[in-house]
Amino acid sequence: MQYFGNPSTQKVRDAMQAGLINVIDTPTQGNLPVPGVPWCADNGCFSDKYVGDERWFAWLTKNAYRADSCVFAVAPDVVGDAAATMARSLPWLPRIRSLGYPAAFVAQDGLEDLTVPWDEFDVLFIGGTTDWKLGRHARHLVSEAKAHGKWVHMGRVNSQRRYLYAQRIGCDSADGTTLAMFPDATLPDVVSWVSSAPVLPWPSSGSAVAASGVESICLLCGLSDQNRTNQ
Repeated sequence: MQYFGNPSTQKVRDAMQAGLINVIDTPTQGNLPVPGVPWCADNGCFSDKYVGDERWFAWLTKNAYRADSCVFAVAPDVVGDAAATMARSLPWLPRIRSLGYPAAFVAQDGLEDLTVPWDEFDVLFIGGTTDWKLGRHARHLVSEAKAHGKWVHMGRVNSQRRYLYAQRIGCDSADGTTLAMFPDATLPDVVSWVSSAPVLPWPSSGSAVAASGVESICLLCGLSDQNRTNQ
């Protein structure tokens, strides 16, 4: 499973150019692109430094010359609120595509109660509160996304346990802030996750990590939904 991080130091950039990690970029990140390395364009809405929708799109437009190496660009969202995210994201998804980027739609708490506009986007980004993103509703959405042929990405993955969980439920990629906050110290750990993660099969509908059931146990880490949110 691919991992996206901030190109925050030369050691991290070297690992990216070696093909071990991909680049995540935002309008306020301030790091230079890493030539030849796949990247994703996050919107930065989760940060208190978000520049606003219009300035975000201007940044995306400015960087459209490298859209062919971008795995996805994330439409503006509202953390923890699927209905508000739907209203905010839908107008931007076709505009993202018009620039040549695969468009990513962020799954937030409550999306299980709405009609997902599968034809409007290319990538499902698993966001939401921690309890929700590690619960059965998010797992069911991952399963649905794979059935629709979508790439699935999970945000806020900053530990090996979380990385392996995302990989186990079928995510294609993940990102986290660990390489921004503690880059050289955590780089060996991140490289180890990516290099040693087992290639596991997509869970069947009857497996313990399937979307059905009130409470499930992760076959990989042995934790229930409730306990896994603390990892």
